Amino acid sequence: MKTPEILFLCTGNSCRSILAEVTMNGLADSRLHATSAGSHPAGYVHPRSIQLLQQEGFATEGLSSKSWDELKTTPDIVITVCASAAGEACPAYLGPAIRAHWGVEDPAKATGSEAEIDAAFQTAYRILRHRIEALLKLPVAEWLEKDPAQLRQGLNRIGSMEP
Repeated sequence: MKTPEILFLCTGNSCRSILAEVTMNGLADSRLHATSAGSHPAGYVHPRSIQLLQQEGFATEGLSSKSWDELKTTPDIVITVCASAAGEACPAYLGPAIRAHWGVEDPAKATGSEAEIDAAFQTAYRILRHRIEALLKLPVAEWLEKDPAQLRQGLNRIGSMEP
């Protein structure tokens, strides 16, 4: 069975999708492989995302804000992480992948004190990590091959989970 490819997608690819990509790859033990991209990439990875990932013990070398046009492989699963409820335009990936939406507020748009901005990044990370840990409990490769509808249902259920 091939390793399922997951694309975490948002508009800027500087915070949420990067946090999800690195966290997934760090926790998945090669059972799944994640990448991230944006429909309109910011061109940089937010420094607070890098700092947070390093504090959590994840490698951050080589991270970059990428366009979905740069993808080297076609993903099996696309998970959008935009907070469309906040009026943010969430990109629609046009490939033949299973799609799910895991909306998370954009910490790059947080305002206030340094502590409040850091808290916004922590909140986004905790939500994404909680959902990724739930995803890692599913037989993703098996369902991808034998029961994509069940996988889609599982992904959608996870998308509403909060830590």
